[in-house]
Amino acid sequence: MPASLQDRLVVAISSRALFDFEDENRVFEAADDRAYMQLQQQRLDQPAPPGVAFSLVKKLLAFNAGAAPRVEVVILSRNDPMSGLRVFRSAAHYGLGIERGVFTRGQPPWRYLRPLGAHLFLSAHDGDVRPALAAGTPAARVYPHGARASQAHPDELRIAFDGDAVLFSDEAEQVFQREGLPAFQRHEQAKAATPLPPGPFKPLLDALHRLRAEPGPMRIRTALVTARGAPAHERAVRTLMDWQVEVDEALFLGGLPKGDFLREFEPDFFFDDQTGHVQGALSHVPAGHVAAGVANA
Repeated sequence: MPASLQDRLVVAISSRALFDFEDENRVFEAADDRAYMQLQQQRLDQPAPPGVAFSLVKKLLAFNAGAAPRVEVVILSRNDPMSGLRVFRSAAHYGLGIERGVFTRGQPPWRYLRPLGAHLFLSAHDGDVRPALAAGTPAARVYPHGARASQAHPDELRIAFDGDAVLFSDEAEQVFQREGLPAFQRHEQAKAATPLPPGPFKPLLDALHRLRAEPGPMRIRTALVTARGAPAHERAVRTLMDWQVEVDEALFLGGLPKGDFLREFEPDFFFDDQTGHVQGALSHVPAGHVAAGVANA
């Protein structure tokens, strides 16, 4: 039987999202890929420091302990194959069970997401994230200089999501952008019983819901962290109920800055479509920009 990833949660991640390659990346940007390749070869036996999404990947792979594999992490990188050797050696150094990788030497790697069946793609390259989203894969741009995840919850994977244009479609966000907050609130109150269409990260939420349903050594805790407030909160809750998926916490902040609340939740990663919210979170938690919806047109 050929190998298959069909029954696994599949995460594709770039090397700069998983490891801290910022020193090497400065060489690449200042010179050319030959100088970069030479530096990576010189450091082949030197494990790269953990990057901004390291905690997320480590905890996801922990779901495979003592059972049939339930999570697959694949390196999907613009690195060249030779530099990919250091990526794999670094992964092995930290005990990360990663065996698959795609290295394209500067060419867009996102086109391999479809055959992988990826539920998530994380990259520091915005030019790969946007077409991945357009092709239907949940994807976010990571910021390598952002805060690292807290180590306070070693046996619990924590992920926080924005609502509109992330878990949900941008239907309501379009009303807000076009007509303002009062019209948005009236619209959402009138449609409180009508589920919102799914957004780009609904497939990841579904995959996490299936993963948490099976007993294992790791737990999952999710949070909806949204600028919505009452009365617009009800449609969001009813939508999740209609989807028959759970979130453990819901923060309806009514426009308050999200960063301080995320610091208290301590997620391994936070996803938001608004760059302002992402920038406000970066000093507290790992965060990714979801370039979807009317705010990113």
